[in-house]
Amino acid sequence: MTITATRLEVLPVSGRIGAEITGAKLGGDLDAATVAGIRAALLTHKVVFLREQGHLDDGAHQAFARTLGTPVGHPTLPGDGGDFLLELDSHRGGKANSWHTDVTFVPDYPAISILRAVLVPPAGGDTTWANCVSAYERLPASLRGLADGLWAVHSNDYDYTANQEAPDAALDAYQATFASTIIETEHPLVRVHPETGERALVLGSFFKRFVGHGQDEGRRLYDLFQSHVTRLENTVRWRWRVGDVAIWDNRATQHYAIDDYNGAHRVMRRVTLAGEVARGMDGRSSRRIA
Repeated sequence: MTITATRLEVLPVSGRIGAEITGAKLGGDLDAATVAGIRAALLTHKVVFLREQGHLDDGAHQAFARTLGTPVGHPTLPGDGGDFLLELDSHRGGKANSWHTDVTFVPDYPAISILRAVLVPPAGGDTTWANCVSAYERLPASLRGLADGLWAVHSNDYDYTANQEAPDAALDAYQATFASTIIETEHPLVRVHPETGERALVLGSFFKRFVGHGQDEGRRLYDLFQSHVTRLENTVRWRWRVGDVAIWDNRATQHYAIDDYNGAHRVMRRVTLAGEVARGMDGRSSRRIA
């Protein structure tokens, strides 16, 4: 049975990124008009949020994901609860408290991520997103010119301990699986979005080095551009409730799951959708190098 088209309301959450959508009950049987409305809001606002989606189970979560694209598994982590569903359980190392774009260590990293809140702490555990398109657009012209010609290596062998406040055996084990196969890819620093034509900075914690630049110089360049991505006015922060769903354009954003809940239990489940091989300003494509 096909659900009758619903009337969506899209309410911006912050000035540059993020909107809340009301009027939709997510599932695999959404009508085409509703799916198109969700997708249009996503491309405009980069991340959209829907509350009160507690009816979703793992199967319905994945069925809804298929209305927006083709689900793909994680390249190094096993699925949980379904072929394409990844569980992020804080008691089993499933934390991501660093700025990143999902899976940029492969050339065709996911286009869209769909995250569902299963268990949330009584306080803390928010997620913050940053708009990589507006970050590029607001660079001074001289820095945009520099960025347009830079390429960088991304790897899943990254410094995951950078924001780790205390020893965490579960996180260490999770990271060992995450980096069990080392994958490295060269990406343009500035990616042309395949649907909107917008230009976005491709950075985040999977960044390894800039091609043609030494480590120290490359790190200074990284800090320069990354600081524009994560300026507070370029971000939105979401306070989770059980049953919330966040959908983000992984080609145009970074995100940060804040680990401030002092050992409380947090469980999220995510489905990612297949992306395209990234292309830079000069038309060259990203390429896997290891």
